[in-house]
Amino acid sequence: MSGRYRFRSTWLLAAAPETVFGAVVDLEKYPDWWADVRSVQKIDEDTAELVCRSVLPYSLVLRMRRAEQDVRAGRLRVDLSGDLEGVLAGSVCEVDGGTRLEIVQEVVAHKALIQRLDLVARPVFRANHALMMQRGKRGLTAHLAAAA
Repeated sequence: MSGRYRFRSTWLLAAAPETVFGAVVDLEKYPDWWADVRSVQKIDEDTAELVCRSVLPYSLVLRMRRAEQDVRAGRLRVDLSGDLEGVLAGSVCEVDGGTRLEIVQEVVAHKALIQRLDLVARPVFRANHALMMQRGKRGLTAHLAAAA
């Protein structure tokens, strides 16, 4: 099926695991440090709607619903719906005085533009996602440093 994507990112961060975990589960603050997250609207205690836009000239509207949040185990998972449907999972663990954040996304794109262009533009969509994640890591690094 076209429109299926799997992404994996690893972020090494100079902050304690609990601090990183707290930042990544605080969706409402994402626009403060992640320029590609244009807005966040809290729906209820477990759900928020995000509007994201990276380099390409389209936005994605994502509804994220908390499925797992275990700070002691360093695990979190949200179910995604909207322009992307699937799962985003993260794990946080201490490494060499900092934290490694592993992010795995398994999604199906429902946005018509992505579905129509998937076969020819898949490398561009993947590059767009990679740039968004790089800017997210940079933004979170700065955000954590400022809070220290």
